[in-house]
Amino acid sequence: MFNVQNLVRPHILTLKPYSSARDEYTGAEGTFLDANENAFGSVLNENYHRYPDPYQRKVKEKLAKVKHCQPEQIFLGNGSDEPIDLLFRAFCEPHKDSVILMPPTYGMYEVSADLNLVEAKKIRLTPDFQIDIDAVLKAIDSHTKLIFVCSPNNPSANSLKKVPIRLLLSNFGGLVVIDEAYIDFAGDTSWIEELDNFPNLVILQTFSKAWGLAALRLGMAFASPEIIKVLNKIKPPYNINEVTQQLALQALDNVEKKNEMVKAILSERENLVSALGKTPCVIKVYPSNANFVLVKTTDAKKIYDFLVSHQVIVRDRSKVALCDDCLRITVGTAEENNTLLRVLGSI
Repeated sequence: MFNVQNLVRPHILTLKPYSSARDEYTGAEGTFLDANENAFGSVLNENYHRYPDPYQRKVKEKLAKVKHCQPEQIFLGNGSDEPIDLLFRAFCEPHKDSVILMPPTYGMYEVSADLNLVEAKKIRLTPDFQIDIDAVLKAIDSHTKLIFVCSPNNPSANSLKKVPIRLLLSNFGGLVVIDEAYIDFAGDTSWIEELDNFPNLVILQTFSKAWGLAALRLGMAFASPEIIKVLNKIKPPYNINEVTQQLALQALDNVEKKNEMVKAILSERENLVSALGKTPCVIKVYPSNANFVLVKTTDAKKIYDFLVSHQVIVRDRSKVALCDDCLRITVGTAEENNTLLRVLGSI
């Protein structure tokens, strides 16, 4: 039987978290003389002189309705990078524990592992960018605490099959972290609907992609209330500022606009994939469930440099596992995509 208390680092269990003024009094009304704020207001003539809600309750209540979960199952962070880092801090002992990564994948998992002095075991995806489930299960030992699964995957853009992920959730005693940053473009159901079935499941999502709010740096983690409590215990007191919380509330009132943008991106993705497939310097366009495509080219470095010389910026992924001579290209507007195709066609 999975018990998160058995997985948390022992000193975290007994850690006394910082208690902010808004932890001790959560009411909205009163004469607030408890937090050493500027009672005279803000130099911006806006209501920014009070500290924000440290647990973003209003945002979580509205977000829970959109995501069909409970507010207690939500953690909000400074991008997805914050919950990734907190998972290492909460569950992995430096120089002792390990995590499993499946390259090619999102680079911040390994960066966080290195920062927290945690071994990152790398089990490559198969040539078609799927989980090598036998190799992953074989790599698990008593010190393995986290397994990161990026689906749709970055940089390969494909969704990972659910059966191997379900096997991991059923057979691994640690946390399985599924990064769904690009789920809105996949036409697939989120693992959020499985939260009640798997107590060791953590899902990451973001406002940066489909919602078009990358500048806000607002990430989401979904997990059992027990796991969320651990993350809340060790996060900075006011990790999400008031401006971001207010803008997130406005965004959540515009779900239809988000859906319309996703539809437009998917249409442009289809056009871009078709056109790239007819471009002489392109050898293969991999299937995409994201807002970008991975493209195998005749010479990624030369083509990347040529594009940059024409102020068209893509990502050269040719040094990443399984991505020899590959470029990662974000789906842009019709005008941006046409510019890319015109420059590629001139090579």
